[in-house]
Amino acid sequence: MSVADQLSKVVDKTGRLIDLCLALQEENELLKRENESQKKTVLGSDDRIKDLEEKLRVLTLARSLEGMPSNELGMSEKTLDIKQKITEFVREIDKCIVLLKK
Repeated sequence: MSVADQLSKVVDKTGRLIDLCLALQEENELLKRENESQKKTVLGSDDRIKDLEEKLRVLTLARSLEGMPSNELGMSEKTLDIKQKITEFVREIDKCIVLLKK
């Protein structure tokens, strides 16, 4: 095999490697974009989960306040429990205000 033939094969193989490299770079960019999209979806889902958990907590608390029978609890116990729940709400609101200020 002559040097010219060998050189021609090297040039052909180099061309194929360049084409393959370009194809892999395009695929890599596509996968990066897809990965970013998936990350955004996960973050959105995490936010949605947090919102739903907070709504569930508030709903549970509201139902616990609704469901207190006045004949089973003395007025002072009922008042104390409601004050504690209100205090808990205020703490949660304060935490939210701190987060909003950031």
